[in-house]
Amino acid sequence: MVVVMIASVVSGVSPAGAQRRQELQLLSDAETEHIIRNMARPIFQAAGIDPEAVNIVLVNDPTLNAFVAGGQNIFLHTGLLLSVDDVGQLLGVIAHETGHIAGGHLVRGQEAMENAFLSSLLGMGLGIVGGVAAGNAGAGAAGAMLGQHLAERNLLSFSRSQEASADQAGLSFMEQAGLSSRGMLAFLEKLGADEPVLTDRDAGYRRTHPLTRERVDAVRSFVQRSRYSDRPVPAVWNEDYRRIQAKLYAYLNPTGALARYKPEDRSFVARYGRAYAYFRRGDVKQALPLVDGLIAEEPRNAFMHEMKGDLMLQTGRAADAVAPYRKAVELAGSEAGTIRVSLAHALLEQHDPRLADEALKNLQIAAKTKAQSAFLWRLSAQAWSMKGDAGMTAYTTAEEALARGDLPMAKAQAERAEKLLPAGSPGWLRAQDIRGQTGRAGRDRE
Repeated sequence: MVVVMIASVVSGVSPAGAQRRQELQLLSDAETEHIIRNMARPIFQAAGIDPEAVNIVLVNDPTLNAFVAGGQNIFLHTGLLLSVDDVGQLLGVIAHETGHIAGGHLVRGQEAMENAFLSSLLGMGLGIVGGVAAGNAGAGAAGAMLGQHLAERNLLSFSRSQEASADQAGLSFMEQAGLSSRGMLAFLEKLGADEPVLTDRDAGYRRTHPLTRERVDAVRSFVQRSRYSDRPVPAVWNEDYRRIQAKLYAYLNPTGALARYKPEDRSFVARYGRAYAYFRRGDVKQALPLVDGLIAEEPRNAFMHEMKGDLMLQTGRAADAVAPYRKAVELAGSEAGTIRVSLAHALLEQHDPRLADEALKNLQIAAKTKAQSAFLWRLSAQAWSMKGDAGMTAYTTAEEALARGDLPMAKAQAERAEKLLPAGSPGWLRAQDIRGQTGRAGRDRE
């Protein structure tokens, strides 16, 4: 699982550096994103939104918060994911955020500027997928401190009327999907609209999502008349959610996870939590038997094989990571984009030019859905360099720089690629696009 995607961003830093720098640390985990998207799929469909077009983005932040930005990107704080009592509450939050997307609440001037920034942030964040997991300092370095100004967090907040509108839209989507809306009510009651004091846990959500007694009463009224209020969510959803909570908790607090998921607890969730906690501590001797046991129990679960690949790659056994990654790619099918990047990473870490073609094949397929990933393009450049193709190395380096927001580098590498690649070839044409794009962006900044 969860791999740190981006180190930090500058927030409200004055020329004198007097204001505090805030960090926005993103995490990536194919399994967590897959499970959440699948559970939320009926809500997205009811809203007329393509579920595959929604980015589920994890933010490593202990506060209880969620927000939408940069288009169809739903940001979920780890504090939220670990605090909700069940899937119903999480679906209530997602339905509300979907209401903001469907309601077009992201098009106001300053917010539009911030959304554009967050879109580029996503690109930079994707830049170091795999860096931490593989202990690759070079990959991790892509999470550089951004030299742009991120507006204050309250620019992501909505008006009370927009919040009420998003509630009602979200409730309507849940009703159309045949889902109980009790979770949304339970979540709002958890925050406590009548409590004037903001706690550290809920301050972020209550600042960015103004909470009033009228909002809670309106949601309660809807729940009372909904025909689906007493319909439980599928049992498998709660089981899957407990798994990703165990994984997330183990990632953030391995020692605490080992205390929580005790050896005498033989449930899948507990073994998964222990396995990931040992994995995070680099204890292969303890982790590997647990992982192998989970694979034996669910041999068709792509994410168990991915976990074994991650364990091997992180502990310096890249060659041993290839087989489980290949199996994970086979089982995950069209949703294997992130896993394909990891497989390519494992192949290239062996520094064997004979493996470059397989790495490139996986990266090219992954690029169809992960084109913003700077790390994907960095690996592509590494593979083309192994093959001795200077033109394609320059082109893919330009793509990496563009994804990181380094426009001068992107332009320079694109110009170099144009000189080296055959005129009219796909790489040459794309290099022209990058040069034109960076030129326009530069003029816009002037």
